[in-house]
Amino acid sequence: MSPTVISDTPESWDVVESKERFSGHVIRVVTDTVRMPRDEVADRDYVVHPGSVAVLALDDLDRVLMIRQYRHPTRRLMWELPAGIRDVAGESLVDGAARELAEEAGYRAATWHTLVDLRTSPGMSDERIRVFLARDLTKIPDEENGFVHRHEEVDMPVEWVPLPDAVEKALMGMIHNSPAVAGILAAYAASVEGFATLRPADAPEA
Repeated sequence: MSPTVISDTPESWDVVESKERFSGHVIRVVTDTVRMPRDEVADRDYVVHPGSVAVLALDDLDRVLMIRQYRHPTRRLMWELPAGIRDVAGESLVDGAARELAEEAGYRAATWHTLVDLRTSPGMSDERIRVFLARDLTKIPDEENGFVHRHEEVDMPVEWVPLPDAVEKALMGMIHNSPAVAGILAAYAASVEGFATLRPADAPEA
């Protein structure tokens, strides 16, 4: 018996009916009536999301750049990676990540790799997040960075956390943001091979 290949694969079951329940600024909520095995049907509610990118920026001292942002649904100030939604038409994923790193943290990176791809909550959302590893960082001079922070991004602190400490904080339940946790653990694992096994920044999404 041949071993099972552990890799997510495309699959689409028949949708008998689809109803939009809500349409907002970023997301939509729909109900699909899906044909299940044994010819049964069942309703599945889910969020339609444009997708996101996130950046694990690592400096020459192997410290992770982290920001703290208020997240209203959780009623928490959460430590996260620079990140944002895919909301610029025609922009590549790595260009979007570079924009978020510049806007939210004020840094540029010369070296980019794909770190990990996530489906944040596949039972209730189609959101995809690509987390990039960014290295060889330089600070953007204040006079060159004209981005104006608003709403939750006002007074958003930037902290540098040693990668092993970030791993410990994730495992101890002190960091909860999913791309941050996944990115920290992936970067720590990839560092064992000197990041040589990572995909290029323009790797296709599966």
